[in-house]
Amino acid sequence: MIEYLKDTWLGIYTVFVGMKVTLSHLFKQKVTIQYPDVKVELPERARNRLYVNMDDCIGCDQCARACPVNCIEIETVKSVPGEDLGVTSNGKKKALWVTKFDIDIAKCCYCSLCVWPCPTDCIFMTDVYEFSEYKRNDLVYNFVTLTPEDIEQKKLNYRRFEEEKAAKKAVAAAASNPPQTNTKPELNN
Repeated sequence: MIEYLKDTWLGIYTVFVGMKVTLSHLFKQKVTIQYPDVKVELPERARNRLYVNMDDCIGCDQCARACPVNCIEIETVKSVPGEDLGVTSNGKKKALWVTKFDIDIAKCCYCSLCVWPCPTDCIFMTDVYEFSEYKRNDLVYNFVTLTPEDIEQKKLNYRRFEEEKAAKKAVAAAASNPPQTNTKPELNN
């Protein structure tokens, strides 16, 4: 019987302790925010979604090599003589067409290691943290500004340039090495 009364008193005591905690929070300032309408204030150096400014990208592949999870894929094509690709915002001259620049955010570990080696500061972390998708393929962000037709044209131009260069080199090599004729005298028996 004493055990029964002890258990009853313990139950009533814990309810009062819980109510004390609840009542103390009832009069404190609220910390809950109305999430979709009010956004969370992020710290200054928060690491979230990556963004690439393709006007400044020189296709150096430094960010892809620094990425520990290989979520960045870059493909480039050399420009042919006579093409002007422009310059970046910090004055660096471009020499490569960036034909593929994909970031798979599903693989990204938000370490920011890809940001620091970029010589033109074209890749950076934004303050966007809401990017859920229903399909995993929608988490692969393509930053290339060239159209697929332009990409094929750039590849074709470079291929033609290389073929013409190889043909000129072959002609020059053939001109510098004339065919050798048999200069040994024949012996008559």
